[in-house]
Amino acid sequence: MYQHKIIMQKIKEYALITLGVMLVVFGVYFFKFPNNFSIGGVTGIAIILSTVFDGSISSGSIVLVINVILLVIGYIFLGKSFGNRTAYGSILLSLSLRLLEVFVPMKGPLTTEPVLELAFAVILPSIGAALLFNIGASTGGTDIIALMLKKYSNINIGRALLITDLLLTLAAFLVFDVTTGLLSVLGLFLKSTLVDTVIENLNLNKYFTIICENPKPICDYILNNIHRSATIYDAKGAFTEKDKKIILTVMSRSQAILLRKYIKDVDPNAFLLITNTSEIIGRGFRT
Repeated sequence: MYQHKIIMQKIKEYALITLGVMLVVFGVYFFKFPNNFSIGGVTGIAIILSTVFDGSISSGSIVLVINVILLVIGYIFLGKSFGNRTAYGSILLSLSLRLLEVFVPMKGPLTTEPVLELAFAVILPSIGAALLFNIGASTGGTDIIALMLKKYSNINIGRALLITDLLLTLAAFLVFDVTTGLLSVLGLFLKSTLVDTVIENLNLNKYFTIICENPKPICDYILNNIHRSATIYDAKGAFTEKDKKIILTVMSRSQAILLRKYIKDVDPNAFLLITNTSEIIGRGFRT
């Protein structure tokens, strides 16, 4: 039974990784590559190098070569800490881009609206990357470099990667036209905020502070119907000076709707404070 649970968890995990990688692949291949949006990362390097070599080497082939090299370096210098999930994501991304170039060749952008194309070039990979980061995976590339920097130096990784992405984006002005360069800069700024926003929304939960006189029916409902736990402590009203109980609990958004409705029915005088939270570490949430 326990072994079956582990297998199902692994299947679910790799299915999510596959979904995340495919979102990145579609955004990069159908929107980023045809418009030459150099928004950092290995795909940004590939776009610039492919243009420098006059298209004799495709962007997908360059991504494949760079990612394979980085994977080998990652396993040499990072060993087991490197992670099979990142290796799987990196290989799947590289092979998918190359296969699309072979079977679905792109002769130009899908539309004549570069801003619309930029939106999809940023949104799809950002959602995909957020799904991957949320379960501790990635598409490799510059993430492998980040892991090595973390292990062997004191460099601020976030700042180093941002500077690298910014330099690659600015290179678009030299290799392509001003419009492409400006759109690439805009894409970089959108990407830097969108990934964090998506991750926060994926993990968004509701934190309840419930002030009431009789906590038992509310706690029973939380335990038996919502299957969450709660913490109770004593309090006293400043105005009435009556003894009160404060219940603290955290749950998903759908569960929060049920609890709020239940409290309204059984104890309309209860005082509720409901807060959004996305960083919860503990049993039943993140470990």
